[in-house]
Parts: sequence; structure tokens; C-alpha cells
Amino acid sequence: MGNLSVLKFADEMSRVMPQLLRGFSRRQADEISKGKITLPQFLILDLLDKGGALKMTALSLFMEVTTAAMTGLVERLVKCGYVKRAFDPGDRRIIKIELSKKGAELVRKISQQRRQMIIKIFGQISEEERANYLNILLRIRDILNKEKEA
Repeated sequence: MGNLSVLKFADEMSRVMPQLLRGFSRRQADEISKGKITLPQFLILDLLDKGGALKMTALSLFMEVTTAAMTGLVERLVKCGYVKRAFDPGDRRIIKIELSKKGAELVRKISQQRRQMIIKIFGQISEEERANYLNILLRIRDILNKEKEA
């Protein structure tokens, strides 16, 4: 694939990306692919797992949605038992959302399954190719983050 213009690259990416997404999705044996939780719900659970209890406004900012929309998302997670509301001991008006034990177990299960899938797929390409791929993804992430901030 020598001399690949940006236009040809865009066309090829438009063709390949849906195939990659379908391929990854078929290999997932987790609750997201089974339709038990949505990707946005998993992103919230993962954020809470990494960052601890958060206020609704912080979750809304992370997901780039209104607090009203976030309230609906969180309510479904509460009903499933994945998160719980906790009052701030310093100010009872402040309610934080925290991961429940069931939610933490779900995050770990999905993360372990994804890790195994990645190992299985990317174990078939060289270490150098994996390093190059990761570097490109990190550069793309940085570009997207800069655009978001602008």
C-alpha cells in the first residue's frame, strides 16, 4: 500500500472499520455484546471503578450529556444493582454515584474477557507491529482530545 493519499486512506478506512468492529464484537462474550448493558453504561461503570464515587455532574461531563440524560442512565444502573447512590457525609445535599460490588465484578469480568480477546488477536502479529499500532492509536487519541478542547 505505498503512496496512499488521505482520500484513498479515508475510503479504505470507511470500508475496513465496520468490518473490524463487527469482528471484535463477534468475539466478545461479555454482557455488552449480549445486550445486558449498553456501551455508555459500561463506560460509566469503568469510570467509577477507576475514579471512585462521583457526582452526577462529573459523570455528565465525562459522557458529554446533560445531567437529565445521565440521571436516566444512572437510574437503569441502580435498578440493575450495578451502582448505588451515596450521600456525602459532609453535605447531605450532595449525592455521589458509586460502584456496587455487583458492578465492580461486572467491570472486572468484561475487562478480563476483553484482555483475553486482545491477547488472542494481537498475539498473531509481531511485537513491532503491535507497538506501531498502539503508537498510532495514542496519537489519534491525542488529536481527538485536542479537538475536543478547542
